[in-house]
Amino acid sequence: MSRFLIIPALLAALCCSSAQAHRVWLRPSQTVLSGAEPWVTVDAAVSNDLFYFNHHPLRLDNLVITAPDGSEAEAQNQALGKYRSVFDFSLQQTGTYRVAVVNHGLFASWTENGERRRFRGTAANLADEVPAGAENLKVTESYGRIETFVTNGQPNDTALKPTGKGIELVPLTHPNDLYAGEKATFRLLVNGQPAEGLEIELIRGDTRYRDAHDAKTLTTNSNGEFTVTWPEAGMYWFETSVQDEHTEIKEATQRRMSYAVTLEVLPQ
Repeated sequence: MSRFLIIPALLAALCCSSAQAHRVWLRPSQTVLSGAEPWVTVDAAVSNDLFYFNHHPLRLDNLVITAPDGSEAEAQNQALGKYRSVFDFSLQQTGTYRVAVVNHGLFASWTENGERRRFRGTAANLADEVPAGAENLKVTESYGRIETFVTNGQPNDTALKPTGKGIELVPLTHPNDLYAGEKATFRLLVNGQPAEGLEIELIRGDTRYRDAHDAKTLTTNSNGEFTVTWPEAGMYWFETSVQDEHTEIKEATQRRMSYAVTLEVLPQ
């Protein structure tokens, strides 16, 4: 029975739900550039500290780079290391790129010969991997999005349009127009609808060099919106998640959706 990469894949799909959890992230070398054809390098990892590689690489099987005109851009020079994945891409168009790893699948757990067994995969291979009539079977659907944004020259919004699946960010303030001391407002959607009451954990990077992570907790209002005032320049990360019973996979009894994003705040 194939139980492929359960630990890192599980971490990537679940994102992080507590101050002690590992965090999943994409970190671009730059988020605002200008030029005929600049390049960006992106690190991808699951780690204890932001943005320091010390746990697992983030797998890039479901990486999608959306170009400013809505087409798909190509990731190049992909590599999987011990603690991080890395890739490059060329910004051949002017405008904003959306870089995302989107995982949709399921987790299953059951009891077999007195032992707890687990499987992660898709609905298509669930029947092949889990014994018929498995004891104490529990199936959970998962939909996780991990992303960041990069702009070459003048920003635009084409790549930022939501897909209507899972948790998504609608930036009311452009994600590459963030400055220390200024406010930014975002809207979170769940399956295309504004999500009220989502709890967001916001953390500035370089946590390795602080005694405390200084996480800030925010909550979306009735329009699914929240506002943050950036205290200083740097790379920031936030995540949120929600769980319900509106599954798309018939075998699942629960659905868990998660979202994590890396944003760069520039100095004034």
